[in-house]
Amino acid sequence: MINYSKRLAPLSTGIFNQLLSFKEEQIKQGKDIIDLSIGSPDLTPPSFVIEELSRDVLNKELYGYAINSTLSFKEAVVSYYNRKFQVTVTSDDVLQLVGSQDGLAHLALAYLDPGDVVIVPDPGYPIYSASVHVAGGELYSLPLLEENNFLPSLEDIPEEISNRAKMLIVGYPGNPIPTIANESFLKKLIEFGKKNNILIIHDFAYCELLFDDRKPLSILSLPNAREIALEFNSLSKSFNLAGARIGFIVGDQQLLAPLALLKSHFDYGVFLPIQMAATKALNEGDAFLEAQRKVYQSRRNAFITELNNNGWQVKSPEGGMFIWAKTPQGYTSFEFTLAAIKHGVVVTPGDAFGPHGEGYVRVALVQYEERLIEAAKRLINIRR
Repeated sequence: MINYSKRLAPLSTGIFNQLLSFKEEQIKQGKDIIDLSIGSPDLTPPSFVIEELSRDVLNKELYGYAINSTLSFKEAVVSYYNRKFQVTVTSDDVLQLVGSQDGLAHLALAYLDPGDVVIVPDPGYPIYSASVHVAGGELYSLPLLEENNFLPSLEDIPEEISNRAKMLIVGYPGNPIPTIANESFLKKLIEFGKKNNILIIHDFAYCELLFDDRKPLSILSLPNAREIALEFNSLSKSFNLAGARIGFIVGDQQLLAPLALLKSHFDYGVFLPIQMAATKALNEGDAFLEAQRKVYQSRRNAFITELNNNGWQVKSPEGGMFIWAKTPQGYTSFEFTLAAIKHGVVVTPGDAFGPHGEGYVRVALVQYEERLIEAAKRLINIRR
């Protein structure tokens, strides 16, 4: 037997594969299942984006290697960032990605040497940690605690870690924790990065899903951020193009250069018709985004209201597409997840996102309101 790489040793089979197996068992038994586990949008892309893609896939000239992103895509990102976040960048400050997860994974390979430390949030999106393991780096987990509104305490990071760390990753609105970072925290984060020469990575994939008239805050809109920070973004959640796999990273071109070099050896770019559809989305999608935001806010309200009115008090998220709920007393995260599946609802155990996720479950708002209300009723019954 040929042994696989030791880099894979810290990795386990993805939680969503496990949940899929449990879900399929219940379906075989004839049960109606409401899947609120994976954050894959159930809504469709804008019709004008689908129409653009439909036209372009019929163009026989567009089936070669893209190699790089089109200039029109980069210019659309530049315009989008200026319009939405009051951030001024050039097309050289934009690097297209095959989805932001692809970029997060490859960024670690581009920047880390064996033994380099990366500070990651706990709980945090699994690729943050997995990318560090595969690149041969070391993890330092930064707890996100409810009493701190799920913002990390930078002052608690040991000096030995801050001296060795090369990157620090955060994401607001977050996944799994849908908290929003305020300006004060992000300024403190930039200062911390500059002081310790640590590259700050901000995962901004849920920036278009903020509720109650809150406005998204790009870290690049703040003073000195361009010197030390990069920001990931994606069209997967904002425009429901998850399967199309297209995203981007924004920041100073010198900070982007290592990732650009790596990608020049790893891939041949995003299929050109998808680039063209994504360009149209960024340029013409503001009205669609506003309408979709209201849909998710209404879903959040319906689901939370049903839970709270029946005795399960769950905090209403400020943004994102997830509910981060404490498990009822007597249940671990995984035990409650198994019980939920038996009641016909698939959620994700909080410990799948790190040890500090224990005692919570993540619920994705990826069903229409009536199904979410039905899911809430089933989950409430577990508690009785």
